[in-house]
Amino acid sequence: MWTAGAADSLEFVALRKVPHMPRVEGKVAFVTGAGRGQGRSHAVALAAEGADIIAIDYCRNVRSVEYPLASSADLKETANLIEAQGRQVLAVEADVRDPKAQADVAAEGLRRFGRLDIVCANAGIWSGGMLTDLSEDAWQDMIDVNLTGVWRTIKATAPIMRELGNGGSIILTSSAGGLRGYHSTGHYSAAKHGVVGLMRTAALELAPDMIRVNSIHPGSVGTDMILNDFAFRYFMPDLEHRTKEEFARRAQTHNVLPIPWVDPIDISNAVVFLASDEARYITGVTLPVDAGNLLK
Repeated sequence: MWTAGAADSLEFVALRKVPHMPRVEGKVAFVTGAGRGQGRSHAVALAAEGADIIAIDYCRNVRSVEYPLASSADLKETANLIEAQGRQVLAVEADVRDPKAQADVAAEGLRRFGRLDIVCANAGIWSGGMLTDLSEDAWQDMIDVNLTGVWRTIKATAPIMRELGNGGSIILTSSAGGLRGYHSTGHYSAAKHGVVGLMRTAALELAPDMIRVNSIHPGSVGTDMILNDFAFRYFMPDLEHRTKEEFARRAQTHNVLPIPWVDPIDISNAVVFLASDEARYITGVTLPVDAGNLLK
């Protein structure tokens, strides 16, 4: 029977300083919507933990979305931030709605880096409107980007991961709105609920290849998706002078924890965990990072 001496006691082991080992060292991650916001945060966080990055973003606006989307300059800045972590990056302007574009980038990433271990299907848009008032364009753009785009990311990357035989982790960005309904965002909630169905099916289909698939469900996140004039007008129509401070006050009422929104790094921390071997047997999970929004 094993017994612990003084030097090998559990207390000693617990207090012993262990050097930090990068959690995804030597791996390659494919990140969509990487130009700014959560996507940039995920790409840089994964790079800081040792991964080389394939980063894509559309870098154009979408007609039915009433706030500016990421630009070419934004994607370039993401690449600079990844390189500042000492990692390599392939940054390409590509539309997740275009299956050939995603397949081409994935193939180029494989040629450049020789492997693919992590997929972060993060690209997404937001718009608002009552279901009966939504335009056809608003509905179709939402489904095409937030749901079909995610499927096309899986389709472009999972066969490569299977062929390589190294297993891996696919992380799909859904939303708290993928687990509950919200007023005036039915098209968004429908797309994000659909992501859960994709995740659960992909988790079953890819499990024999040791490829894990999970979804993350952010609540409000402090990015340009919600911190913009359109969102302020939309959520505070009763006010003439709309401020970020008032928006924060109202947003906080939707959370259990007394904060208005989480930061992108809070979502990225969950992404890195699910990408790492710390989560090596976690698959098919819906992980909220929402300050308790789903408890309301």
